[in-house]
Amino acid sequence: MKLKDMQETLEHELQDPEYAAMYLNDALHDGSPEEFLLALKNIIRATQGMSQVASQTELGRESLYKAFSESGNPHFLTVHKVISALGFQFAIAPASEGEPPA
Repeated sequence: MKLKDMQETLEHELQDPEYAAMYLNDALHDGSPEEFLLALKNIIRATQGMSQVASQTELGRESLYKAFSESGNPHFLTVHKVISALGFQFAIAPASEGEPPA
């Protein structure tokens, strides 16, 4: 499968909120912070686009592009606003016994 086809397939899958939530949770639990931010950026791109998310969060579009760039390091409040704008929420749960700390 070509890379472009894979990207299009992922973007199509991410339009399903349940799939997008699973994708984001997997990136959060199994990946690095950079992988989580990339997953969040992929969901933005697949669903609403950066301009609409910027409007909903009252953050600048260019600021969001910078925050979610490879060298970006967004503040927690920015990530929280974006997650809320996408229709998701954070949830905290106790770690399973024997689970290594993240």
